Formats: sequence, C-alpha cells, structure tokens
Amino acid sequence: MVDVSQHELVPEHVLLDDPSEVEEVLEEYNVRKTNLPKIKRTDPALPDGAERGDVVKVIRDSRTTDRAVVYRLVVE
Repeated sequence: MVDVSQHELVPEHVLLDDPSEVEEVLEEYNVRKTNLPKIKRTDPALPDGAERGDVVKVIRDSRTTDRAVVYRLVVE
C-alpha cells in the first residue's frame, strides 16, 4: 500500500503535543480551539497517533512566502 503522507505534494503535518504550544497558537490568533479549521481523523496525511481534539500544524510551500503555516483541529 502507498503511504500518502510521504508523497511530495502532501504538505508536512506536525502534531502539536505540548498543550502550552497549542495555547500559544490560540492566543496568537485570538480564537478558541473549536474555531480552527477542521481535518478528519481519517485523513491519510495525518501523523500517526492523531486523535480527536488534537491540533495539527500544516506547513506548505508558498510562492509568496517561503512557507505557509496553518493549524487544523482533528475531528471524527
């Protein structure tokens, strides 16, 4: 079976394990966790161990800025 998460077109997905790091992100954007865009737990690009309620940092290549960082809330 092909590991989709390793494909060159799939952006890097990093699970934020540290609760203080999640709080930092939420404070920076002045949002609640539930206001973050969602990503399904079954998404093949998610890192192993991602559970409902976790926050994932998605790092994409960007033409205008070298990298674009976005955050997603894992949902069922």
